[in-house]
Amino acid sequence: MSEPSDTPIRLLVLFGGQSAEHEVSCTTAAHVLAAANNGHYEIVPIGITRGGSFVHAEDALAALAAGARSLPPMLTAAGPSADLLPVVHAVRPGQQVVVLPLLHGPLGEDGTVQGMLELAGVPYVGSGVLGSALAMDKAKAKEVLAAAGIPQTRWRTIFEPTFEGDLSAIVEDLGLPCFVKPANMGSSVGVSKATDEDELRSAIALAFGYDEWVVIEEAVVAREIEFAILGNVEVSVSLPGEVVPGADFYDYEDKYHDGNAQLIIPAMLEPEVSEQMTKLAIAAYRLLRCEGMARADFLYEEGGRGPLLNELNTIPGFTPISMYPKLWQASGVSYPKLIDELVQLAIERHQRRAAKRAR
Repeated sequence: MSEPSDTPIRLLVLFGGQSAEHEVSCTTAAHVLAAANNGHYEIVPIGITRGGSFVHAEDALAALAAGARSLPPMLTAAGPSADLLPVVHAVRPGQQVVVLPLLHGPLGEDGTVQGMLELAGVPYVGSGVLGSALAMDKAKAKEVLAAAGIPQTRWRTIFEPTFEGDLSAIVEDLGLPCFVKPANMGSSVGVSKATDEDELRSAIALAFGYDEWVVIEEAVVAREIEFAILGNVEVSVSLPGEVVPGADFYDYEDKYHDGNAQLIIPAMLEPEVSEQMTKLAIAAYRLLRCEGMARADFLYEEGGRGPLLNELNTIPGFTPISMYPKLWQASGVSYPKLIDELVQLAIERHQRRAAKRAR
């Protein structure tokens, strides 16, 4: 892995946002700022309010000045308004600037902010516009992966304006119970398990509250296995980890509040199964045009179809109980080193693409 420059990099950390995952983003940002406060960076935290305004997070800067331990467990997207582009370009001669988007969900993880940063001509951490948009949209991602033969659970996609409320074909195809998810949302927000048609109808209504596209998936008896992925052209994959949910399934409370889920690292898998999942994770990463980082989530149906790819998350959680940093720590990459590597990957990709645009 590459080494960061001795010159402090101006690191703009974007957090908050307008999606239902605003709170998750604020929690993630606090922990990333603490780990990045190591002398390699001039840190500039920029919050995005629920209303979409950009603000200077001066409370976070004040806490950082007092030491990383002074940071609260969750940042607040509040402060004086900020025009992002002048902040991006307000650097000293020769200083490198990198944006680290920690924006989970729509209007942050779905290619929108990434497109803005492309227009600004600034390096940023994570997948580009297409990769972010594809991975965020579970329905479209499943179609792309299915076309390439990546094994997945059976699913159906419904579109709110054309959905007439007939559940018979869905139940006949997928059976009950099944899972209902907004296509463009993460952190298990809006996800429900339906055990009968009444619950299915309610679950669809809940999911439509977050997105007009909804994915319905068959329920399977399977182990939940996750891998952390890091890289652009050359890709590294962590050891496997297993999630044993503390609830009926790995829901929002289990991920961020209760912490009752068991995270087993490394997961106890046969070497050939782990190798198969690693290859599938890399294949899916490249198919969806991911870069920088992603977490690959599998359902492992032992004695059945084997590994089934559930999804790729291009901005995984970075809280202390999140699987992505835990997987890399178990694989020999510390939290601060992981941030350093992500920043260097952002610079490398930007330089590679800039050379093409200069022609």
